[in-house]
Amino acid sequence: MNKKLLGLISMLLIAVLALAACGTSDDAGKDDGEKGDADSGKEYKFLSVLTGGTQGTYYALGGAIAEFIEKDTGVKTSAEVSQASAANMTALKDGKAEIAFVQTDIAYYAQEGEMMFEGDKVDTVSAIGSLYPETVQLVTLEKTGIKTFEDLKGKKVSVGAPGSGTYANAEQLLEIHGLSMDDIKPQNLDFGESQESLQAGQIDAAFITAGTPTGAVEGLNAVAKVFVVPVEDEKADELISKYKYYAKEVIPAGTYGMAEETPTVSVGAMLVIQNDVPEDLAYEITKAIYDNASKLQHAKGKLIKAETGLDGIGIPVHPGAQKYFDEVNK
Repeated sequence: MNKKLLGLISMLLIAVLALAACGTSDDAGKDDGEKGDADSGKEYKFLSVLTGGTQGTYYALGGAIAEFIEKDTGVKTSAEVSQASAANMTALKDGKAEIAFVQTDIAYYAQEGEMMFEGDKVDTVSAIGSLYPETVQLVTLEKTGIKTFEDLKGKKVSVGAPGSGTYANAEQLLEIHGLSMDDIKPQNLDFGESQESLQAGQIDAAFITAGTPTGAVEGLNAVAKVFVVPVEDEKADELISKYKYYAKEVIPAGTYGMAEETPTVSVGAMLVIQNDVPEDLAYEITKAIYDNASKLQHAKGKLIKAETGLDGIGIPVHPGAQKYFDEVNK
């Protein structure tokens, strides 16, 4: 065999090996637990769902929702403790998670670059869907004697964990009642810390924005008599007139052992997702959540329905989620 023929054979072998290697790299890393698409070039072996503090409703629901997603999509999914709404939006923007619970007002601020997101707009996140009303609760103990917002002057008040939506709610409700953070002694505590501090007498009241009944408040009521300060109709109307994402809400009598119903306000709870999650996977995630919501043990589970999944959404909806809602609501 002459040298020219040998050279030709060698070149053909190199070309075959190169083509084989390219084919292998395209399929590398794929298994039954991965989802993705050719356009994004990104595969998902794991999904992280950011919730909130362990005593809040987000965390209570997050574990079950993560299980629904994992079971129906085949992608390993975990619910994570977090600093709640605002911090969750930032974490998704930074690529630290794929899915998160967030208040509808905070999602709007992030999308528009307003309030705590001024100069730090989050436009890489879209909606999966709305969940349930989140009640803004100003919680104290009967023994403190605090009955109105005006009674908060000079008092130590938890206004929510840093990066939470509770802080914005506290600031806006104080404003409507002619107060500001300067009129109180604000404490940046999460729900669990608020419960412990109220119980120990270290603070006088706490703003808690969460679905009712809230675990932290139930825990507090087990050892002391709880009182939730009402938001009277006139003040609620004034708040809603200025901040459109609020709605009137009533905490039913019997909640936390209270004899009478308590008027207050609420914002919405929703789930958001990174924009670059492929449409087919986002569709499967949305379907897993809303098709299984009736199985949730928490009282708020019965409020999570596909027919109301787009209510109160103030940011763009992910195409995969929109596809699901278009199918079920046609």
